[in-house]
Amino acid sequence: MQIGDLKEYLDKNRDILTSQIRECEYIPQPIRGKAIPKGNGKSRVLGIPTVVDRMLQQAVMRVIMPRYEYMFSNYSYGFRPRRNTHQAVRKSLEYVNSGYQHIVEIDLKGFFDEVDHVLLLQILYRKIKCRATMTLLRRWLRVPIQQNGRLVKRRKGVPQGSPISPLLSNIILHELDEYMENKGMRFVRYADDFSIYCKTKSEAKFQGNEVFKFLRDKLKLPINREKSGIRKPVNFQILGYGFVPTYVKDEKGKYQLVVTKKRWQALKSKLKEITRKITPMSFDERIEKLNQVTRGWINYFKYASISQKLIKLDGWLRNRLRYCIWHHWKKPERKRKNLIRLGVKHGMAYAWSRTRMGGWAVAQSPILGSTITLERLNKRGYLSMIGLFQKVSPNFKTYPLFPMI
Repeated sequence: MQIGDLKEYLDKNRDILTSQIRECEYIPQPIRGKAIPKGNGKSRVLGIPTVVDRMLQQAVMRVIMPRYEYMFSNYSYGFRPRRNTHQAVRKSLEYVNSGYQHIVEIDLKGFFDEVDHVLLLQILYRKIKCRATMTLLRRWLRVPIQQNGRLVKRRKGVPQGSPISPLLSNIILHELDEYMENKGMRFVRYADDFSIYCKTKSEAKFQGNEVFKFLRDKLKLPINREKSGIRKPVNFQILGYGFVPTYVKDEKGKYQLVVTKKRWQALKSKLKEITRKITPMSFDERIEKLNQVTRGWINYFKYASISQKLIKLDGWLRNRLRYCIWHHWKKPERKRKNLIRLGVKHGMAYAWSRTRMGGWAVAQSPILGSTITLERLNKRGYLSMIGLFQKVSPNFKTYPLFPMI
């Protein structure tokens, strides 16, 4: 069923649906499994419920969330109202710059696929005594997943992709938050990503072992030992941000935020795809897509010290656009006429239109740099990344980066 058909369906079947839910007779439809690529070359399976189940899950979530939100930890930032990744990253930086520079990083192995249903339902029952609601929650947890035309039974895990799964994950991991707070640990958690901050390596080892035992024995969640360990800030990453020393005399021992190499590569791949000269797209469409990508990326990484890298990336991106324009002109005579329109003298325009240089070399040459200028690109709607960064980046103290970054 399409989302647009839901209202008509509910108008006809509202009473039947309500009765089935109240009498605990409603049976959810199987969820559709959809594999999406992860950054490491592997894939993650999303469980997409039907439109009716999504609507019901959203309704249940809006009712039960207030029962839990007030008790959740102040250091939990994922999938909660008025909380976001920036708060988590800045809290992490605050810990690091306060001297807590031995970081316990723990990676939960396939968290959403490993949640114990019995344990989760027991935790839910402490707050939810409604039989119909608990029945719905239990059936949503156990509903089979359809993959490659076959239905696969599910006996553990919370399906990613459903509206209620972020709340359920926060509810079960709140047990971990409570444990760490009671032990006086300093931590930051965003969904299933969490890290603990200590002043000494021995303290980090002790706290890491305590948390490992709690996850194994109480929550029955496995840990990925290869990705877990004790890190120094320069080897630690959180939600796409990394840490580097400031190298400022008055701020010795302090760190600043940068963007991880992986996120830079992902951004460059997206920009390459949009500005590939053979992609069938008008110039205005390219500009619109570029602006969408860069706005979102800059807004996410506005707290990082990235101005110098953005200036270099902007220059590279403008040359890519010039290459697209040069390629679009195609025939030598059209190139000559367009260069003349842009202010190039007739003789030089003729020579450049007949050049044997490759398109990428021409895009980087002074002939296009002095004609297809930043001002002209701006008139067509192009937004430079450094310009966007200067607009959205808050008054957040930054330091000069040392050369290798």
